Amino acid sequence: MTTIQTHRKAIGVLFISLFIALSSCNTNVVYSKYDKIDEKGWKASNKLNFEVEIADSTQNHDVYLTIRHDDAYPFNNLFVFLTTTYPNGKQSVDTIECVFANEKGEWKGDGAGDLWDNKIALKKNVKFPYKGKYQFSFEQGMRMDPLPLILDFGMVIEKSEK
Repeated sequence: MTTIQTHRKAIGVLFISLFIALSSCNTNVVYSKYDKIDEKGWKASNKLNFEVEIADSTQNHDVYLTIRHDDAYPFNNLFVFLTTTYPNGKQSVDTIECVFANEKGEWKGDGAGDLWDNKIALKKNVKFPYKGKYQFSFEQGMRMDPLPLILDFGMVIEKSEK
């Protein structure tokens, strides 16, 4: 392992630890999980699964995707396919575009060294229609497979403040 790879891993661990620590202080957080992506790239066949228990179907929630990418990531966006399985067994499928750069090609999000963290609003002020377990499955939808330099992918659900 090179010094650069060791440095990147140390920064990655620091960011994840800081993210978890800050999230755990927020009493509005209902769910927070981050998955590390294989160093060889995110294969389209590697679906990232998140299982969330929703206890209150009357509460409004904000749903976010949290994505870390390297500065050398070759695109300004990321398309993902989301399959949601509801507690009653029904499913829905959505295509989501996560935009990482502005019109000038400058990275959005929080950067440290060559790592960029993005918190992207998926849905705001939404109610989950049923109590119970929801399953969210994400698949990368880019034309490159495996997709390089997406390092971590996560999901955060918070109680809405409105």
